[in-house]
Amino acid sequence: MLLVSSLKPKVSTSSMGPFPSRVKIVEVGPRDGLQNEKNIVPTPVKIRLIDMLSEAGLPVIEATSFVSPKWVPQMADNAEVLKGIQKFPGISYPVLTPNLKGFQAAVAAGAKEVAIFGAASELFTKKNINCSMDESLQRFDEIMKVAQATGIPVRGYISCVLGCPYEGKISPAKVAEVSKKLYSMGCYEISLGDTIGVGTPGIMRDMLSAVMREVPLTALAVHCHDTYGQALANTLMALQMGVSVVDASVAGLGGCPYAQGASGNLATEDLVYMLTGLGIDTGVNLQKLQEAGTFICQALNRKTSSKVAQATCKL
Repeated sequence: MLLVSSLKPKVSTSSMGPFPSRVKIVEVGPRDGLQNEKNIVPTPVKIRLIDMLSEAGLPVIEATSFVSPKWVPQMADNAEVLKGIQKFPGISYPVLTPNLKGFQAAVAAGAKEVAIFGAASELFTKKNINCSMDESLQRFDEIMKVAQATGIPVRGYISCVLGCPYEGKISPAKVAEVSKKLYSMGCYEISLGDTIGVGTPGIMRDMLSAVMREVPLTALAVHCHDTYGQALANTLMALQMGVSVVDASVAGLGGCPYAQGASGNLATEDLVYMLTGLGIDTGVNLQKLQEAGTFICQALNRKTSSKVAQATCKL
């Protein structure tokens, strides 16, 4: 007669490393979260949102984007937003810059850190920033040279690391190649984005394994969208592999203008709740974070996408 205990499946945890003791959350709601809104969000609302996120203790808050208003009209008030927010000590307020012109405008408005954005997909790059992957890297090289000369740190985004709306599957080798180029140029951190949210933990594991052979683990971040409900699971896999920087968006706001059907980012509230449960320090006050989520959802007249906010009836 078999004992019941002998029928239990054995799970190997040997491949999983210890979780990071602390995770740096990069809040992208004010930029990535709002860029796709059809109705223009008033500048004072954006400023108040960023100030509330600062009060919640988020260490990095992506404030706005210095792109052409023709392409992303929602970010046309970039200089006003950057100048209007309170600059909390110890908090970074990076902005997105697609080219040298955008970089110069950002610095003129007071930006102390910028981010550049490429992709692991040729077709997505053409749709997103209207050039080839090679041309995008040439543009970035121009920015990097000026940034290094002026002491401005640069973060690098790579879109479509787990799948592309135009090309389908993306090979981990391609992601690793682009990551290596951006890191070699001088990007201090590379954010790996599942732009359309099609990834699963297994695909995340394979992609990160390839990238980690080319870029130091300490220079990597993940940026997961929740289209298929996999954002938290994919993030957990990244944490198990040692990644300690995670992008998220308050209330799960966001999407991508050039990736139809892509839902919002991983909700910052849900990420903080999970990390707290794992005993991982973030320095973020969840109650104040939820208040920021409530504020922006009321301003947008929409329901939150955060499961934590829904469960605690904040809206």
